[in-house]
Amino acid sequence: MGLSAKNKEILFNPLSKDNPVIVQMLGICSALAVTVKLQPALVMAISVTAVVAFANVIISLLRKTIPNRIRIIIQLVVVAALVTIVNEILKAFAYDVSKQLSVYVGLIITNCILMGRLEAFALGNKPWESFLDGVGNGTGYGIILVVVAFVRELFGSGTLLGFRIIPQAVYDAGYVNNGLMIMPPMALILCAVIVWIHRARNKDLQEK
Repeated sequence: MGLSAKNKEILFNPLSKDNPVIVQMLGICSALAVTVKLQPALVMAISVTAVVAFANVIISLLRKTIPNRIRIIIQLVVVAALVTIVNEILKAFAYDVSKQLSVYVGLIITNCILMGRLEAFALGNKPWESFLDGVGNGTGYGIILVVVAFVRELFGSGTLLGFRIIPQAVYDAGYVNNGLMIMPPMALILCAVIVWIHRARNKDLQEK
């Protein structure tokens, strides 16, 4: 099934033009916390994308029956249920990664991207469009996580996904891993650099 122009915009805009992390400045905390290694960043990206997409669909299906005064509670219940499922799946099939992510999987419940999309999109749109919005925003979030984690693990540990990338001969020649890369401030610095590059290439995002 082909996508209409509107649906393409919904799906692809969050990847760059309206990226939730570097444009909307949402989800920064987890982007900083889980990017020391590439593997947990990938898992977190997939987890958030799945939760946002399916939470959007569920809230969209229920949108006409949810009383306005308790909508936030309903959203939290739906998100909490999905996050619990994701957490149990990770423990069953990727226990080591689950341990690395620690409490941050549970904190998906309070992720600003997720609650923002439920409020701003799912409550006012149909399930298919809401699903695309969830996939787009989750993927946009995941792209930033993966880019930051790639740089941090490569230059901070000399590995990617646990595999040695920088040859031993380079270390023998005097190269030393950059310890700053595995420290939390570097994640913030890298995010800032990505924001700077992105806004330099997208003049319409620059403040007047």
